[in-house]
Amino acid sequence: MKSIILMTLAIASVLTSSCNTFIGLGRDMRIAGEGMEKTANKNTGGQDTSGAPVY
Repeated sequence: MKSIILMTLAIASVLTSSCNTFIGLGRDMRIAGEGMEKTANKNTGGQDTSGAPVY
């Protein structure tokens, strides 16, 4: 059982070690965040109601 887990972890690390994988993931997350932000601003009339500081 330990060997299966170690082999799975090794394969997963090789598959996700590419820089392009993480760059693409970062871009996708940024685009998703921008979409959520636009939707939130649309629903609140463009006002920030979170109380968080705006940078």
